[in-house]
Amino acid sequence: MKTNLILIVALITSIATFSQKQWTLKEAVNQALDKNISIQQNRLSLELAKKDVDIAKGNFLPNLNGSSSGRFGFGSFIDDVSNTRISTDNFNASFNLSSNINIFNGFRNTNTYKQAQLGLESSMLDLKKIENDVSLFVVNGYLNVLFAKENLNAAKVQYEISKTQIEAAKKRFEAGAIPKGDLLNAQSTAANDLQNVITRENALDIALLNLAQLLQEPVEGFDVAAIDVGTPTASLLYKNSDVVYQTALTTMPEIKRAQLAIQNSEYNIEIAKSFFMPTLSAFAGMGTGYSHRFNEIFSNDDFVTQLNDNLGYNIGASLNIPIFNRFQTKNRVSQSEINKKISETRLLNEKLNLQQTIEQAFLDVKTALKTYEAAKISLESQQEAFKNAEERYNYGAMTLFDFDLVRTRLVNAEAAMIRSKYDYVFKTKVLQFYSGDLILE
Repeated sequence: MKTNLILIVALITSIATFSQKQWTLKEAVNQALDKNISIQQNRLSLELAKKDVDIAKGNFLPNLNGSSSGRFGFGSFIDDVSNTRISTDNFNASFNLSSNINIFNGFRNTNTYKQAQLGLESSMLDLKKIENDVSLFVVNGYLNVLFAKENLNAAKVQYEISKTQIEAAKKRFEAGAIPKGDLLNAQSTAANDLQNVITRENALDIALLNLAQLLQEPVEGFDVAAIDVGTPTASLLYKNSDVVYQTALTTMPEIKRAQLAIQNSEYNIEIAKSFFMPTLSAFAGMGTGYSHRFNEIFSNDDFVTQLNDNLGYNIGASLNIPIFNRFQTKNRVSQSEINKKISETRLLNEKLNLQQTIEQAFLDVKTALKTYEAAKISLESQQEAFKNAEERYNYGAMTLFDFDLVRTRLVNAEAAMIRSKYDYVFKTKVLQFYSGDLILE
């Protein structure tokens, strides 16, 4: 019985421990990358691109085809020997094996293979792009949870202070030092602070729900591990936005993807031009047959003998020289050249978008830093003001109404401080992402 009780307690403990798992930021990002449906679809697209490479590679190999046919004949036919019409039923069969190989087609197969390799690399970059986007979403969601937790803790502290003030007000009211209205005001303030706690609990629940949905995990018992965001540095990580931009040009998948699109269009031009050139191919084949007449007594029915006697071979080459095809090739070359120019403008557009995004992110960090510094100074001032007000209130030199005003300013300053800190941290991580310095722990 004692053993069973120990096992039950151990089981309950293990279940509780499992349900209380706290996700680290790295675990959360990896889980989202593993479960995200769009990423799974892109991984399948990557597999398709690999098959395109295999198909293009196969174009260099000769083909090999086998065929056979059988035919039953009924009625009268011209006899090959006597040249007279006879009435007979017969069966004829043929067996053939053929092979064809391309020798030259204007390097079309070579360029198609290179295109397929570009397609594979492009699919990898598409996958990397969406993985980057999902990672940033998770980082933002993770920081939102930490922000909501810190906000909730601050609200709980204020509520505890309010409850302490109620007790102090009760004693002072019972001693006749303050009117009943002051006690009621203290109780009202505590009720408001409790409502604020509930509101921030709800905000935390929403933040946890959003992150859990990103990870495709049940929200019940879902939680994240705390990370030390510390006190944000007062100095910017990068000298200017151009430093980040120049690094991003070599690392961001959307830029590489646009560059590959230009290379792909160049291969399209070469493939279109290949139709101006002659094509040369070689072929080889072999065939045999079997024939049987049903009403001939001395018919040669030996299947193997007939196949050997009728066996034949062929080998040859085919040359095709384009002379005039209604200007189709010329127009396709022109289309491919226009598409290359379109790809070049898309690359310029991608670079411009990236530059503007980084410039905006750099400005956001500068603004967030100034906001954080101002919030820090404001909080320090409000903390000093609150200490003063608390002493004056305890000595009866300040009314509860005035004291609540000071405390409200402190609460607002704390909220602004927490908000500006996490805003600055996230925007800094965005810049780190573009510079390749973002490390998930």
